[in-house]
Amino acid sequence: MSTNPLHPELKWNRFDTLVALTVALLAIVSALLFYLPRSQTGVLTVVITVSGQEVQRTPLSEFTAADAAHNGYTLHIAAVDGGVAVTSSDCPTQDCVHTGRISRAGQSIVCLPAQVAVQLVGAATPDGPDVIVG
Repeated sequence: MSTNPLHPELKWNRFDTLVALTVALLAIVSALLFYLPRSQTGVLTVVITVSGQEVQRTPLSEFTAADAAHNGYTLHIAAVDGGVAVTSSDCPTQDCVHTGRISRAGQSIVCLPAQVAVQLVGAATPDGPDVIVG
């Protein structure tokens, strides 16, 4: 047993429990805010870039399919169930195909070997007003 007043034995107490529960609650709330879907307004737009250059920008409602080729690889991009997906690719890792369908603003599909990115851009519904004038 330690008798040194500068290094008392550490024991779990009620305050420690309160702090641990508070940290756990904050972690859960943060995760929910990040992962819960947000409602969207405005038009979602499909943006396809090849090697950093935008090659196509089409509203999702009008997008049917497109092919993107670069670095010897070809990706077939198609509208699928209200979203967009890379349905086939001849790149070696197939990460772009395995990403699946994207359907919300801010989501993207990237094929590094082909240097192709498919993004959905649009406006999310804000929780409140940004500015009140008057």
